Amino acid sequence: MSASIRKIAVWVEETHTEMGRPIVPPTRKAVAVAVIANPFAGRYVEDLTPLIDIGAELGALLGERCVRALGIEPAQAQSYGKAAMVGEGGELEHAAALLHPKMGAPLRVAVEKGAALVPSSKKMGGPGQDLDVPLGHKDAAYVRSHFDGIEVRLNDAPRAGEIMVAVAVTDSGRPLPRVGGLAHDQAIGKDGLR
Repeated sequence: MSASIRKIAVWVEETHTEMGRPIVPPTRKAVAVAVIANPFAGRYVEDLTPLIDIGAELGALLGERCVRALGIEPAQAQSYGKAAMVGEGGELEHAAALLHPKMGAPLRVAVEKGAALVPSSKKMGGPGQDLDVPLGHKDAAYVRSHFDGIEVRLNDAPRAGEIMVAVAVTDSGRPLPRVGGLAHDQAIGKDGLR
């Protein structure tokens, strides 16, 4: 791993009841977060290739951690998302370099397939600030039941000169979805839309 990782955190959120109704089986979201040193903190650098390559490594590492935390086979993953928060001394483009050029391909391997775009968000921030990780169905963007998100926060990250990178994976959609759209079991996953 070319990234200098200070910390990794992984957790699973389960919803068993919503509006007094049981959710059977519970909806589950896993999120894995890595806090890494920003190799370009405090200076402008034209070529962000090292961060792009780190993004690929983290897509595999964090995606696999999420699948393992859910205790599922990769094919059972239903939605995914990614996000990054750049600490003091960095710039928003550092998050973009991690998230966009190469992170998607290894994340798709970790969740088996992934025809749809991976939803993403990026922001500047500091220790204890919330980072929202958007979620969408991994194979078909028209599956509205999987438009969701999960919030992550680490009390000590990102510090100055760091970047907090998160990947989220689910084995289900939102609890009690009822806004229409394509159902999960109707998704074909060829064009990323249906």
